[in-house]
Amino acid sequence: MSKSIELKKKAAEIRIRLMQMIHKAKAGHTGGSLSNTDILTVLYYHTMRHNPMEPKWNERDRFIASKGHSVESLWCILADLGYFPSSELDTFSQFGTRLIGHPNNKVDGIEMNTGALGHGLPISVGMALAAKRYDNDYRVFCLMGDGEQAEGSVWEAAMAGSHYKLDNLVGIIDRNGLQISGSTEDVMGLDPLDKKWEAFGWHVVSIDGNDIDALIETFDKVPSVEGKPTLIIANTVKGKGVSFAENAINWHHRVPSEEELALAVQELQAQIESLDSKEEPCHE
Repeated sequence: MSKSIELKKKAAEIRIRLMQMIHKAKAGHTGGSLSNTDILTVLYYHTMRHNPMEPKWNERDRFIASKGHSVESLWCILADLGYFPSSELDTFSQFGTRLIGHPNNKVDGIEMNTGALGHGLPISVGMALAAKRYDNDYRVFCLMGDGEQAEGSVWEAAMAGSHYKLDNLVGIIDRNGLQISGSTEDVMGLDPLDKKWEAFGWHVVSIDGNDIDALIETFDKVPSVEGKPTLIIANTVKGKGVSFAENAINWHHRVPSEEELALAVQELQAQIESLDSKEEPCHE
């Protein structure tokens, strides 16, 4: 199986599991987790250096989910990789669970508690700077939301990342165009987002953030420019992979009904079967 198809299938499997998890918990941020699944799939199954058997390995690449409310895809990936038992996903958002609605560093694979928007990139700058100071070659990846760009601390961190020439730092914006109260451009206009980040001294790449091949190609080039941090504007579809949730603002944190879950699983299974058919050997 090609790497690209393997990752596309994995992303569909993760989407199925997160929909099941949110349905069971009767809580969760569905739309943003679906939009960021392809990004996280490529990072964890292809790009980042990490080891579930040694989660505190010093040379691991660091990942910070600054848009911590969309943690469901991350929980499913960490469980699938063996950071904790998959059965624990059934406790998501239940009383006494470790798997709360934001990343929780009591769980192996989580670097820090996040979810108060605007905090992830400043801490990522500190981690990347520490790597430079201590002569470590790990990279730091920070996933932000597009609505999160309204936080002033993001831009303070952007200035610092450029000032310290942190080419081991990668910021990723899940640019799905929607936040809890509407379109990002109606709530707090961001465009031209690329020009703003470039003005802060970052190397900026804009890609289709739901295109596995584009993500592989882009992440394979990191660090992209010597002496500059990289900012990837990952243009995504909120609710990606589930037709009735795509680009629908009410799916920001809506819980699927039994019928909606069944339809979502059916659609995602069809995607997996379609990918399987592409891998069938050709007999002449």
